[in-house]
Amino acid sequence: MGFFSKDIKTMDDLFVHTLRDIYYAENQIAKALPEMIDKASDQELKDGFERHLQETEVQIDRLEQVFKLHGVDVRGVNCPAIDGILEEADEIAGEVDDDQVLDAALIAAGQAVEHYEITRYGTLVAWARQLGRDDCAALLQQNLQEEMQTDKALTAMAESRINAAAA
Repeated sequence: MGFFSKDIKTMDDLFVHTLRDIYYAENQIAKALPEMIDKASDQELKDGFERHLQETEVQIDRLEQVFKLHGVDVRGVNCPAIDGILEEADEIAGEVDDDQVLDAALIAAGQAVEHYEITRYGTLVAWARQLGRDDCAALLQQNLQEEMQTDKALTAMAESRINAAAA
């Protein structure tokens, strides 16, 4: 089903489709994070990716709760955007030999992922509220807050030392 498929007729359909999109994305991120942890040389970065992997698993659980609250099957739909972001990150990481430059590249890749998640969760929170689903919005808001905190932590690491070490 394309993003603007004829199967999406209502705001509720669009909400469910986007929920399935982020569910797929979170599962792909959970699969990609262990490799990012392995490739990082900076211990704080490794620890941050480890924490985010644990957060991602909780976020997936929350998404499953949203599916159940909303009365729809728990399943994902292919998300070419996250697939592309993760593929690009993997390609770039494979081309970098210097550990410090690789750490900077991993932060950039992590932030690309975070920014995608932030846009999706922000939209889903707004749509859930519009649909009168404050119960779903509250769970999605928790995921959004965590993604924003992770993005800030990555920025702080990059600006405080990782980018300077790579330069």
